[in-house]
Amino acid sequence: MTEKALTGTIRVVEGTKPARSVMRLLMRHPWRISIALLAFALKEVPLWFLPVVTAEIIDIVATDGSVRDVLLWFALAAVLVLQNYPNHLLYTRQFMSVVRTTGADLRNALASHLQSLSIGYHSRVSSSIVQTKVVRDVENIELMLQQLTQPLLSSIMVLGGAVGMTAIMVPEFLPVYALVVPTALALRWALSRPSRARNEVFRREVEGFAARVGEMASLIPVTRAHGLESTAISRVADGADGVRRAGFRLDMLNGRVASVSWVAMQILGLGCLVLAATFSLTGFVPITPGEVVLLAAYFALLTQGLTSLLILIPVGARGMESMRSISEVLQDPDLEQNAGRAAITSVVGDLELEYVSHRFDGSDSDAIRDVSLNVRAGETVAFVGSSGSGKSTLLNLVLGFVRPTSGRILLDGVDMQTLDLRLVRQHVSVVPQESVMFEGTIRDNIAYGLETATDEQLRTALRDANAIEFVDAQPHGWDTIVGERGARLSGGQRQRLAIARALVRDPRILLLDEATSALDPESEALVKDALTRLMQGRTTLVVAHRLSTIRKADRIVVLEHGQIVEQGTHDALLAAAGRYAHLHATQAGTIRPDDE
Repeated sequence: MTEKALTGTIRVVEGTKPARSVMRLLMRHPWRISIALLAFALKEVPLWFLPVVTAEIIDIVATDGSVRDVLLWFALAAVLVLQNYPNHLLYTRQFMSVVRTTGADLRNALASHLQSLSIGYHSRVSSSIVQTKVVRDVENIELMLQQLTQPLLSSIMVLGGAVGMTAIMVPEFLPVYALVVPTALALRWALSRPSRARNEVFRREVEGFAARVGEMASLIPVTRAHGLESTAISRVADGADGVRRAGFRLDMLNGRVASVSWVAMQILGLGCLVLAATFSLTGFVPITPGEVVLLAAYFALLTQGLTSLLILIPVGARGMESMRSISEVLQDPDLEQNAGRAAITSVVGDLELEYVSHRFDGSDSDAIRDVSLNVRAGETVAFVGSSGSGKSTLLNLVLGFVRPTSGRILLDGVDMQTLDLRLVRQHVSVVPQESVMFEGTIRDNIAYGLETATDEQLRTALRDANAIEFVDAQPHGWDTIVGERGARLSGGQRQRLAIARALVRDPRILLLDEATSALDPESEALVKDALTRLMQGRTTLVVAHRLSTIRKADRIVVLEHGQIVEQGTHDALLAAAGRYAHLHATQAGTIRPDDE
C-alpha cells in the first residue's frame, strides 16, 4: 500500500462521525461499488416481483383463465429466479473485495500510524490494547459491512419495488406504506442510542482485559519466581468478570431490541393483511383476491427486511464503536513529526549538545538540565551515574525518541530538530541491555530490514560478534528458529546476535545501553570483545552500570540529577577523587555504599 493511500485512509476516518467514515472508505472504490449495487438490484428483482406473479396466477385461477397464461408467468418467474445466481456471485465478488480491501487498508494504516506515533504514546498505551484495535476492531467493521449491507439494500430494493408495483396496481393503498418506514426509523433511533453506550462500555472492558492478559504473559517469569500464580489468576479473573458483566448487559439490551423489532413489524404486517381483506370484502377499494395476496406479501417482505435491519442494530453499533476505537489511534496527535524535514544521505558522526534540557510530561523537575557536550566523530563517550541521573534519557534524546524541552542537539553541525529522524536512524545502531528478537530464524533477526545483505556479510558480522561458533552448532545453523523474543537462546547469545545485527548495518553512531550488565562473566567477556570490534571508528555513546567495562572510553561523563558533574578519562577522574572515584571505590568494595 502506497504512502499516499495510507494517508488517504487516515484522513477519511473521523471518530465523531463513524458512519460517514465507513461510507468514505467504501467510496474509495466507486467502480466496484457501482457494479456491486447494479448486480444486487438485478438479483433482488425476484424478491419484489414474485408477489406480482403470485397475484396474477391467483386471479387467473379465480377468473377461470387459461393454463397458457399460467405457464407464461411461470417462465418469466423462472428466468428472474435463475439470474439471481450469477448476479449474486458478481455482487459478492465486487462488494466483499471492497470490504476485505478496506479492512486491509485500515490495518495497514494503523500499522503505519503506530510507527509515526511518539515513543511517549507507546509508553502510555498497552501493546495488547493496540493489538485488539488492529485485529478485533477491524474485524468488527468487516463483519458489520458483511452482515448489515445485504439486508439494508434488500429492504431498499423491496420498498422501491413494492411502492412501484402498488402504485401501478393498487394506488389507493400507497398511504398505508407510510406507516412502515417512520415506525422503523423511530424504533431504530430509540434503540440505537443505548446500544451505542453499552457497546462502548463493552469495548473498554475488552481492551482492559486484553491489557491484563498481555501483562500476565510478560510477567510469567516474575510470577513463577515469587509464587504469585494465584495473584495473576485473580487479576485476569477480575478483568474477565468485567467483560462478562458488560457483555451480559449488552446481550440483554440486544435481546430487547430483537423482540421489540419483531413484535412491532409483525403487528404492522398483520394489520396490512386485515386492512387489505377488509377493503376487498367491503368494496371500499376494488381489490381482487390476488391483489390482497400481493399487498400482504409486500408487507411481509417489508416487515421481514426491516425486522432484520432492526435486529442487526447491535452489529451496526459494534461496528461503529470499533470505528471510533480505530480513530483513537489514527487521529491521535502525538506524532513524531518527520514530514517535510530535511533528508540526509550520509552521517559523519559529530554530536553536540547545547544547553539541552528535558522534562517529562507531569514531572516537577527536569530529567536532563542544561547539558552541554561535544562528541567528535569516532569518539567513545561513556555516561555513568546513580539511578535516575538521566543517562538513558540522554540516549533517548540523541535517538530523537524524546525532544529537548530547551536547547539543541546538533548532528554534523545541523540541528536534529530540522532533520528527518527516520533517515538519521538508518545510520544509528542500538544495543540495549535486553536484546529484542522476534519469532523467526537467526538469519532473519540479523538481516532484519536489510534486503540486500549477502551471506558473506552476515557471516562476517557473526564472526566479528563472536557468534559464529554457537550459530553453526545450532540444529539448522542460522536457519534455526530463535523462538518468541529469542527464548531458545541464552542472554549472551542474544546479545552477540544483536551486535551482529549492528555490525552488518555498519552504523556511524552506536548507542550501548548497559549492554553487558545482565550477563555472566564468561558471556560478558565474549560480548565485550565483540563490542570492542563494533566500536572501532564509530561515534559511540555508552551507558554503563559496571564501571569496569568503560575504562578504555575516550571520555567518561558523570551525571547526577540530570547534570554533568565530572568528565575525563578513567585515570584522570580517579586522580580527581571526585564523584566517579567514589562510585568506582564503591563497586570495587573498598568503601561501603552506606559511607557515601
